Amino acid sequence: MSESLSQEQIHAAITAMGKNARQAAYGLATLSSEQKNTILRAMAKELRAQAAVIVAANAQDLTHAQEKGLSTAMIDRLRLDEARIEAIASGIDQVATLHDPCGEILTEVKRPNGMHIRQVRVPIGVIGIIYESRPNVTSDAAVLCLKSGNATILRGGSEAIHSNRAIAAALQQGGESAGLPAHAIQLVPFTDRESVVALAQMDRYLDLIIPRGGKGLIETVVSLARMPVIKHYDGICHTYIDQDADPAMAIRVSVNAKAQKPGVCNALETLLVHEAIAPSLMPSLAAAFRDKNVELRGCEKTRALLPDVIPATEEDWSTEYLDYILSIKIVASLDEAIEHINHYGSHHTDCIITDDDNAAQTFLTHIDSACVFHNVSSRLADGEEFGFGAEIGISTDKIHARGPMALRELTTYQYRVTGDGVIK
Repeated sequence: MSESLSQEQIHAAITAMGKNARQAAYGLATLSSEQKNTILRAMAKELRAQAAVIVAANAQDLTHAQEKGLSTAMIDRLRLDEARIEAIASGIDQVATLHDPCGEILTEVKRPNGMHIRQVRVPIGVIGIIYESRPNVTSDAAVLCLKSGNATILRGGSEAIHSNRAIAAALQQGGESAGLPAHAIQLVPFTDRESVVALAQMDRYLDLIIPRGGKGLIETVVSLARMPVIKHYDGICHTYIDQDADPAMAIRVSVNAKAQKPGVCNALETLLVHEAIAPSLMPSLAAAFRDKNVELRGCEKTRALLPDVIPATEEDWSTEYLDYILSIKIVASLDEAIEHINHYGSHHTDCIITDDDNAAQTFLTHIDSACVFHNVSSRLADGEEFGFGAEIGISTDKIHARGPMALRELTTYQYRVTGDGVIK
């Protein structure tokens, strides 16, 4: 579709989507929790009913992906079948059971002059989400925005354009049958880079933009955006094994953090080990990683203990591998570990393994990351694991959302003030 559109036509089309989304947002803000939950269940029902249509659309994307020579892993991320569609629909049903944050009173005070001031949680308004590859994100993003009372404009990657169109159409169609305002869920139907530019410049109608994808995509959106951006940047996650760590726990937690699912943002990428425990721990630790087919890259001190480890380069310390690769550095102290993490990390999730509560407290208060863990695998940095339910991602920002970004983080607040003719 986009091949026949000029730059001006793309901007005009997306501006029209913005206008429609703003109107839809006003309607969404008035819906009760019960109404939103009814809409969500209708969306899940329609998604199941449209499974064959969605699978057929996905087949077009798979064919194009194979023609482009995408990797097996990328194709698997893209693939949809009836079981995966059922999982997406079940996820929508689960969101319907989650607590609705809208309307919560955050603070309440009565002033001496008779003003009654309430700080109340409300929807942000219109949220733009730009993402790559996985078509399930179309549903995840749309339903979380709906539950939190926001209209959404979705812009997926070219690899999944047919799948995304089918999913978005089913969600909007099912939702409208249960009272969803028109244009509450809109998918940008073309994938030109110009569509990203148009969204990022549409601050009149878009209140927030969330990029989900590679570093290049995020940096592009940040450089262009005229509205607030919540970034889900690299996951260069660390685990530091302290001198007072329990060896069995250290091996179990660090191997889980790296090898349980290496291609995700909360997987371990760099392991730091205190020099006092390294000689006794490293042989069994390395063996445990190699049992999981993890390639090890180490500093000079690491290679002195494990000569067959690949030499680590300066680049390794700031690399998110998303693969069965791990860099290892032996450090002389807790302070050196903290300095390394704050310098090379991406402020996502970092962990200390130790039986020394004082060392743990120092680590937790000195590491500048969204999530800091003590004796817990970084793989637990997840909205569902935190009890938040589904999430939009892990924010590495500090304002307005940090860490797992779920329903509450898709809201803002307003002050509602009542009185009896109060004047100044």
